Amino acid sequence: MRDMLGREELVTVAEALAILFQHAPFRRPAEILVGLDDCCGMVVSRDIEAPEDLPGFSRSTVDGFAVRSSDTFGASESLPAYLPVAGEIPMGKKPSVSLRKGECVRIATGGMLPDGADAVVMFEHTQLLDEKTIEVMRPVSPGENVIQAGEDVRKGECVLRCGHRLRPQDVGALAGLGITSVWAYDRPKVSIISTGDEIVSPGAPVQPGQVRDINSFTLSGLVSHAGGTALKKGIIEDRYEAIRDVVEESLRGSEMVLITGGSSVGTKDVTAKVINEAGEPGVLFHGVALKPGKPLIGGVVGTTPLFGLPGHPAAVHLCFEIFIRPVLAMQSGAEEQRLEKRRRMISARIARNVSSSPGREEHIGVIIEEREGELWAVPLLGKSGLITTLTRAVGTAVIPMMKSGVREGDPVDVRLF
Repeated sequence: MRDMLGREELVTVAEALAILFQHAPFRRPAEILVGLDDCCGMVVSRDIEAPEDLPGFSRSTVDGFAVRSSDTFGASESLPAYLPVAGEIPMGKKPSVSLRKGECVRIATGGMLPDGADAVVMFEHTQLLDEKTIEVMRPVSPGENVIQAGEDVRKGECVLRCGHRLRPQDVGALAGLGITSVWAYDRPKVSIISTGDEIVSPGAPVQPGQVRDINSFTLSGLVSHAGGTALKKGIIEDRYEAIRDVVEESLRGSEMVLITGGSSVGTKDVTAKVINEAGEPGVLFHGVALKPGKPLIGGVVGTTPLFGLPGHPAAVHLCFEIFIRPVLAMQSGAEEQRLEKRRRMISARIARNVSSSPGREEHIGVIIEEREGELWAVPLLGKSGLITTLTRAVGTAVIPMMKSGVREGDPVDVRLF
């Protein structure tokens, strides 16, 4: 069945995603060896095992006195344990003394426990009688206030598994283990093609009827944030041969191709034709029951996904989040897409009545406010071509496709940017 414009009926968001992922796995970049300074955000391509114990020695977690725990049993403020101070542990050095029964040694946070000690009493639980003796006013159990050697990671233990996207804390852990480089999938290269005779570069003067290129810069930032490498191909005129040539060149040098503009049904819109003629299987869907973003084109040539995005900035942003980000995560080798999606969704109450057209999943830009302990989504109503709604919004409230709207106070899902 075709719609009023002669196209096939719109597919739902869920149907479009299912059709798209039926053609997975998509083209993936090569595996590379990368240093710690450059690996954050990349995806580990091999399991990483600890080359040594971490920590390599038992160390104190507090400032205090290293003791034999048995020497503190029964200690209290009314009946303290008296311990002579046998010395002090220098930071960054191996203790030169062994702790004998009934003794203690001053130690700082991170200091190495001397032989014979199995716990640390905090300074706050001691009283200095003189330079040589302390009162212990609280007992400690074996291992209290101590990180044991290998307690964090044991030698040979898997620290990070293949498919894990490296975060700053992961890089820090690798540095702590003495690992200076990791095998990871290279960042997927994403070609970004802006089409339209009305589009000019940001630095160019704008003539009547022209607009500056917003979408390629928005997409470049989104791609980088999602772990890819953006390759901007410039502004291409609305001519079949010009768009075809740059798409063919992009297919040879990137793992994904994004084309902005040229996805609706105007006389100059040739994106679908270019994708279909670039190779099999071609266009998978053209038109999604989504607002904004209805004209979206999704296709695959060989193992390379291509998307024809609408020209409106809000629609571009939304289509990226729903369709392109999960594909890019798969191409990156990441395994956490489902968890990442849940992490980016919150529930809130809508702050005003919003009407919607049944038959399309609608996304409304919102800001989040806290009112009496509850989260409220305040709509920023505006047309999809307006960029200020994007800059002010922190996410979009989702109105399901079979609803005609929501009333003030109704719960809604909010997809965070």
